[in-house]
Amino acid sequence: MGEQQVKNPFDAEQLRLFSRKLLTDLRALETMLEEGVFETEVRRIGAEQEMFLVDRDWRPARVATELLESIDDPHFTTELGRFNMECNLDPITLGGTSLREMERQLTVLLHKARLAADEMDVEVVLCGILPTLDKADLSLQNMTPRPRYFALNEAMTQLRGGRYHLHLKGRDEINVTHDNVMLESCNTSFQVHVQVKPENFARIYNTAQAVAAPVLAATTNSPMLFGRQLWRETRIALFQQSIDTRSPGGHLRTQSPRVSFGRRWVAESVVEIFKEDISRFRVLMSTDVDEDPFEALDRGDAPRLQALRLHNGTIYRWNRPCYGISNNKAHLRIENRILPAGPTPLDEVANAAFWFGLLNGVSTLYPDVTDVMEFEVARENFVAAARLGLGAHLSWPGRGNIPAQQLLLVELLPVARQGLEELDTDSADIDRYLGVIEERIRSLRTGSQWQVDSYDSMKCDGSQAECLTAIVAATVHRQRTEQPVHTWELASLEEAGDGKKHHLRVAQLMTTDLFTVNQDELVDIVACVMNWHHIRHVPVEDNLHRLVGLVTHRSLLRLLADNATGEEHRPVPVSEIMTTQLVTASPTMSTLEAIRLMRESRVSCLPVVDKKKRLVGIVTERDFMSIAGQLLEAYLS
Repeated sequence: MGEQQVKNPFDAEQLRLFSRKLLTDLRALETMLEEGVFETEVRRIGAEQEMFLVDRDWRPARVATELLESIDDPHFTTELGRFNMECNLDPITLGGTSLREMERQLTVLLHKARLAADEMDVEVVLCGILPTLDKADLSLQNMTPRPRYFALNEAMTQLRGGRYHLHLKGRDEINVTHDNVMLESCNTSFQVHVQVKPENFARIYNTAQAVAAPVLAATTNSPMLFGRQLWRETRIALFQQSIDTRSPGGHLRTQSPRVSFGRRWVAESVVEIFKEDISRFRVLMSTDVDEDPFEALDRGDAPRLQALRLHNGTIYRWNRPCYGISNNKAHLRIENRILPAGPTPLDEVANAAFWFGLLNGVSTLYPDVTDVMEFEVARENFVAAARLGLGAHLSWPGRGNIPAQQLLLVELLPVARQGLEELDTDSADIDRYLGVIEERIRSLRTGSQWQVDSYDSMKCDGSQAECLTAIVAATVHRQRTEQPVHTWELASLEEAGDGKKHHLRVAQLMTTDLFTVNQDELVDIVACVMNWHHIRHVPVEDNLHRLVGLVTHRSLLRLLADNATGEEHRPVPVSEIMTTQLVTASPTMSTLEAIRLMRESRVSCLPVVDKKKRLVGIVTERDFMSIAGQLLEAYLS
């Protein structure tokens, strides 16, 4: 959605005028397909690299606008979050040494970004989801100050009619709500494009859908969000839920999310996709359209189709059709939005090579993949790959239900190799990039697996915040070596640095796996919970998860003393012994402020509540002991 001059998304008349332009553009596209005015002599490829920016404490750095000014290169542009940035590679012709050229330009651009970032004391990170990102970073204050982003947020929030809800289950579970579209900024990807002939579009697009799952299984790099281990490629579910404009109410009718795998195979042409998207998804925003596409065609010019492209930019299919212009010649592309950013440029170009090879190889092996695979199977494969990565089982023609690792090694890597050979790709490049994919698959060491294994190796010796910080620090250090992820050593706690600022906020230290009770429950239950789980504080919630009290170990001892008669005492409800004069913290409170508050209030714990007084965690004196030295050093420095 590169259009900058967007209009008020709530101006109904403007939206109607824009919708008329949208339909005109679609008719023009149909005319262009009928008259055969598209470029067909060349097959170009391109890519867009999204990235995170972090400070020297490995936390999100909100400096994208300033960094872009410093870089001063039209290849670079903004993204939704002020801690995100994007660079666009120049289109090149697929074949020969094009893969090597793609890696070379990507490396040069990233080096340019890193040099500018060093001057600002920040770092560039390539990862699908930044492990040290937390919900507090997703405020509107951290949205890039561009009209199109605020218009997108306003339009989607209005359509949704309520807060954004994210619910995911993996090894852990996450269930959060948010009040704006900034959840989308948690995702970064390496989006690759391939130009296709209009007459081949349906066949190649369907192939892209069929191979999406095995490609994703081999390339995952986003296992964590807000400290939770979720899917192997959590981006897939997070992105869909982060900009889902469907009503949160339970409706029987079938509604499509704006981020989707699609609903069916394409039968004949790209127009089918655009017609379905116009039919199903409201226009979110508009812009002034000063072009009559039919007049442009009469002049022999390729029309810009501004309205169609802007609307298409607000529909996020994982394989997205794109209309573009090169040298005044119109062309069609398929944009792969599946691949995560990172772990290294070499890994990313290897992922792209694998996809390019499969597109060509599978479409040759199965001229019409719809004859051998049901669409629902392709979609189910995609979800399985996102959830489990190389641990998934995938259904494939002639192979049945097969482990992803076996399918990739035995069936699809040879097909991808043949596909690249048919494209006249340099043999050394085929060996280099598919070799990276093969070794990654054999070792089962994707970027996601490296993060998970690193976390598991450190979690017994460090806090969650320290482990996540170490993963980000190690990612940056290893990316600078330009070695592929399957060769990386696991992250270590020492890489987190001196730890002075690793625990700046309560949210990074608090315990979120809580044992709570209701005020009407039997106090004996509280005593058992404390004894079983070796805890000294149990929060009391009402039915809406609002904090109403706290039971401490000391209050239980008082109750025991008052009833030390040897007689059977009456059933005492929690409400009779709980403390209601509560001292609480917010997730964004600094840890130093929390310590001061505990000392001044003479309490040994702080329940952590959100703006609606709902309980989200708890911090105790014990939680602060492991970082007391670090905090003291930070305070005195």
